[in-house]
Amino acid sequence: MPENASGSSSDRSMISLSVLTMGIARVLTSGSRNLFIAPSGYAEPMATPDFVLALREHIGHAPLPLVGTTAVVFRDEKVLLGKRADNGAWQCIAGIVEPGEEPADAAARECLEEAGVVVSVDRLALVHQLPRITYANGDQVDYTDIVFRCTWVSGDPHPADGELIEVGFYDLAAMGEVDDAHVRRIALAMAEDDPAHFRGGRVKR
Repeated sequence: MPENASGSSSDRSMISLSVLTMGIARVLTSGSRNLFIAPSGYAEPMATPDFVLALREHIGHAPLPLVGTTAVVFRDEKVLLGKRADNGAWQCIAGIVEPGEEPADAAARECLEEAGVVVSVDRLALVHQLPRITYANGDQVDYTDIVFRCTWVSGDPHPADGELIEVGFYDLAAMGEVDDAHVRRIALAMAEDDPAHFRGGRVKR
């Protein structure tokens, strides 16, 4: 599991800068293969929303576009991470946006449902399309992932709904078991006022 690290506030500031630099370098410059790693929060869902089940009755296994959200939650110099119950992966809180729901509200809802914490959603960090996922039963999904920077408000993290078996705030220097996809999300969400990142839409010159 990620390990908590100790140190002064200046040490933690250096850790933040180091993680941001290493995170960007580790993922953004390592080639397109790593830019589109599907997060385990979507690749192996533990519960399928009712509206998705209803749609599947009409479209079968055909590709289904869905919107997902990832909440990168900070408390001081630590980030909220959870260990999934199904595959043991450490990651940020993630889930599917319900019909008619604002993505930011979905991010806050997932934090409360999965980790038992109330958060403030501060800014949009990243919008990107994930590669098509085909589940074991043949269902195909195209996820648009919307990543938000969030701040902890209240509540002690705990596995609230069974989707996580461990959850807590961990030092930014202790993310060895977090995959590149979530390291990238954390790195891009660290700054409080950076513009959101996205791909596509630019005119080639």
